[in-house]
Amino acid sequence: MRQDPTPDTLSTKGEKRGGTAVSATLSALRTIELEIDGLNAVKSALAAELGERLNKTVRLIQDRPGRVIVTGLGKSGHIGQKLAATLASTGTPAFFVHPSEASHGDLGMITRDDAIVAISWSGETVELGNILSYSRRFDVPLIAITSRSTSALGKASDIVLELPVAIEACPHGLAPTTSTAMQLAMGDCLAIALLEARGFTAADFKIFHPGGKLGANLRYASDLMHGVEKLPLAHTGQTMSEALVTMTEKSFGCVGVVDVEGRLTGMITDGDLRRHMSANLLSEKVEEVMTKSPRTIQPNTLASSALQTMNSCGKGITAIFVVEDSKPVGILHVHDLLRAGVV
Repeated sequence: MRQDPTPDTLSTKGEKRGGTAVSATLSALRTIELEIDGLNAVKSALAAELGERLNKTVRLIQDRPGRVIVTGLGKSGHIGQKLAATLASTGTPAFFVHPSEASHGDLGMITRDDAIVAISWSGETVELGNILSYSRRFDVPLIAITSRSTSALGKASDIVLELPVAIEACPHGLAPTTSTAMQLAMGDCLAIALLEARGFTAADFKIFHPGGKLGANLRYASDLMHGVEKLPLAHTGQTMSEALVTMTEKSFGCVGVVDVEGRLTGMITDGDLRRHMSANLLSEKVEEVMTKSPRTIQPNTLASSALQTMNSCGKGITAIFVVEDSKPVGILHVHDLLRAGVV
């Protein structure tokens, strides 16, 4: 059984363990252990009744024609804002309503078609009262994320996602720590379950995340590739001297080899040149030097997947051909991915 550090061991003055750095580390380890305990408790609960209630919640939200209204106060409110943002970005229309602002007009933001998710560890947050009354008056489904199903919030709710009672990492048991980690995890479970239930894809994700590195990763190869006019290509039967001229002119560090029907059959890189270096290299045929059946991607390949494919080809691969029906339609260089912010 794990033994928690004693107060002396955790002294911020470091009298017992030789300095603040050591005691801070022990404190951090204790915090992580307690929060892991809390998450494990949630995991166990999901394998039982909490899991059934989560399934019911997902079905309820899927059947609603409106949005998910998330609410909560204090630290629970911050968790609620994150949940609303995660839901909205993963295909479930949602926004956060502050319970105090709701009492001063924002209740008008909630319609009969919506569903409300209210977060309160104790379930006795007074400021939630008007939202609870409003949901009952207008028959808006109410889902509670709380640790007490017998609380005012729990009793008023249609579904209670009851979280197990856990020890806060705060040594005084006051600052929400383990409890907020559990609320956050429960919110993520709900958001991802809805994402999967809706069949939300990476392509759908791109619609809501056009900016930043995430947006770059979700762009397609066709958005970043160089077109047909820039392709460094040689034909089977040509000599390496001809291929090297093309390779130098196009500046991609490679040349693709196509057959008489225009299908990509091979690729020559700097590595191939080194492996075949000899006095006769320039007179050799391209098919004698090329790497056969090179890795390629499709125009609708995500930029992040294109980078992964390039990395899987081995060291020194800095460009990859984009093909349709085995015929090259573009080429993507790692520098294109760098400029787009993918790596």
